[in-house]
Amino acid sequence: MRLTVISGPSGVGKSTVVRGLLERCPQVWLSVSATTRVPRPGEVDGREYFFLDRERFDQMVQAGELLEWAQFAGNMYGTPRAPVEQRLSAGIPVVLEIELQGARQVRDSLPDSMAVFLLPPSWEELVRRLSTRGTEESAAVERRLQAARIELAAQDEFDYTLVNSSIQDSVEGLVRLMGIEC
Repeated sequence: MRLTVISGPSGVGKSTVVRGLLERCPQVWLSVSATTRVPRPGEVDGREYFFLDRERFDQMVQAGELLEWAQFAGNMYGTPRAPVEQRLSAGIPVVLEIELQGARQVRDSLPDSMAVFLLPPSWEELVRRLSTRGTEESAAVERRLQAARIELAAQDEFDYTLVNSSIQDSVEGLVRLMGIEC
């Protein structure tokens, strides 16, 4: 089974598209990332992320327990290695929803993985999405927009790009690219 990496700028709708994929194809397993960021309202440890303090995160990095890890918008993010490898070995389709730095690390360590970059319909729409979700202060939104410029410039590093103008179309595109029956 091939690992699918989904990346794109913050606010592009990665989580919404992945949620749609999982609803349509329940056999797909989404890896839960670890992070040092504070949970947003309604997020549950172990469901959206494993919320860790910086010391525990650094211990996992040192022990080689993360498939990839990166700093993004002032916080650390990473993918626990063992659960991904176990599911791939069992023939279960695995999806990682990660940022650019992490996607590059996965490409280096698992070159057979498929990398999909999710694009916003326009820059203006991305700004609107980030500005109106109300989960962060304006300085954090600005940091995410600065990072988005860099990420958008790296889209050619990915195997495929999908424009997220419609959740349904993006999910359909992922199912087709992954070659799975749902």
